[in-house]
Amino acid sequence: MRLSSFWYRTSCYCDQFFLNCECVSFVCDWQKSTMAPSMSVAEYYANKTIFITGATGFMGKVLVEKLLRSCPDLKRIYMLMRAKKGQSSSERLEGFFKCRIFDRLHETNPKCFEKLRLIPGDILAEGMGISEEHRQELRRETQIIFHCAACVRFDMPLKDATALNTGGTQRVLDLTEGMSHLEVFVHVSTAYCRCELPVLEERVYETKHKPQEVMHCVEWMDDDLISHLQPKLIDPQPNTYAYTKSLSESLVAQYEGKFPIAIARPSIVTAAHKEPMPGWVDNLNGPTGLLVGAGKGVIRTMHCNDTLRADVIPVDFVVNGCILVAYNTGVNKPKEVQVVNVTESGRNPLTWGAALDMGRVHVQEFPFSVCLWYPGGSPKSSRLLHQIALLFTHIIPAYLVDLLLMMLGKKTFMVQIQKRISYGLDVLQYYTTKEWHFKNDNFVALRNVISKEDDDTFYTDVKMINWNLYIRDYIYGARQYCCKEDPSSLPQARKLQKQLYYLDRSTTIIIYSLCAYFLYYYVRMFVSVMF
Repeated sequence: MRLSSFWYRTSCYCDQFFLNCECVSFVCDWQKSTMAPSMSVAEYYANKTIFITGATGFMGKVLVEKLLRSCPDLKRIYMLMRAKKGQSSSERLEGFFKCRIFDRLHETNPKCFEKLRLIPGDILAEGMGISEEHRQELRRETQIIFHCAACVRFDMPLKDATALNTGGTQRVLDLTEGMSHLEVFVHVSTAYCRCELPVLEERVYETKHKPQEVMHCVEWMDDDLISHLQPKLIDPQPNTYAYTKSLSESLVAQYEGKFPIAIARPSIVTAAHKEPMPGWVDNLNGPTGLLVGAGKGVIRTMHCNDTLRADVIPVDFVVNGCILVAYNTGVNKPKEVQVVNVTESGRNPLTWGAALDMGRVHVQEFPFSVCLWYPGGSPKSSRLLHQIALLFTHIIPAYLVDLLLMMLGKKTFMVQIQKRISYGLDVLQYYTTKEWHFKNDNFVALRNVISKEDDDTFYTDVKMINWNLYIRDYIYGARQYCCKEDPSSLPQARKLQKQLYYLDRSTTIIIYSLCAYFLYYYVRMFVSVMF
């Protein structure tokens, strides 16, 4: 689940860049490999067998769809999948095929799904729970690995986050060591793996703790002890997600030289720009949750500096970047770990304030069918003002609604919802009130290794994004794909929003009138007493 990133002026960070000899050497080595392509991307992936962890996740689905559609001659895609919510792995695979993201492929090339092969297992289990037969098959056949599996929850307990993000990576690496034909291992990390650094370069950073030691410690420590030590262990990282992702990078780097390795670091991954369909998103993580919450009138304030730039990047750009990273690393087979920050990094800047302004406009066009109140509110750069607004626009209304429900004999829910919202906002505000700069020279240079045709197919140029149109599609996509609201419900939703608008204005006038009346009444009383 990886929230804001920012940058210095080009002249400033270029000076710093060229003073750092190690970075110059690294980037030069990468750029030496960005020569004219000897083969197209689709030609490289032809007859290749790919193993993907996290294929059922937001990014994993887009990766599978893109590979099947744009690399039609690939041989096979193995997908690790566990049983979940009473469904077996095979039952989940059937549901996976029915996802709307694959509609175009069902229409144009339904036979491509025969290339998908289920590997029952669980990344948390010993040996990933893979049978010996499947293990030997993977080691014999796999040439490319995309390790995407991770938990993106920021508030996950350290023991659980370590087991999944770091321990899971170790188990994948253990499997990888026995692969006889492996050409590239792509580890998907996050640009927020080192939040204490104002500038994140495209290189692996040393961690203050060795990943193996942390994994060992959380195995024998009880939950209370880990909870007590957690703030000290993860410091200066803001949460267990960033901490365990940095550990995972360090772990991957230990395998340098054994097989070609690339680390892809996306920033804030958001809805699709145009593929597989504009605005496609299937979860309420990060900005999507804020967008839906604000659109439904549930979130009316947040602690955010709206002048800061938001480093968001659509999921299809991230997937294209990972495909190209694997291609370039697999073709050139560098001995060093290749690190690529898949970020916007000021090449097509967007501030939080501008994004919110666009959102206010487009939510009028695509309102949600179920709303608590008329969409409104604003970000607060002052924490004090945010807390005051939180009290009057979130907490007090929640108690009033629950009181009314209680009087009607109904089940209360608003206070509980607002507590969850307030907690979520507290977690996110770390990212909406700070700025970072992610150097992404390696990401930008990926376009130099491919032809014009491949650049059109596996697009990564963030300058092509029209943010206004993108946010319009984002809101429509969140409404349709996350909230499962049919487009036919739009007329009724617009009618409801109009009613909520008049209710909101009427309530505002009544509240201000009462405040003015009480102010006038007590001032008059004070004057009469004094004089």
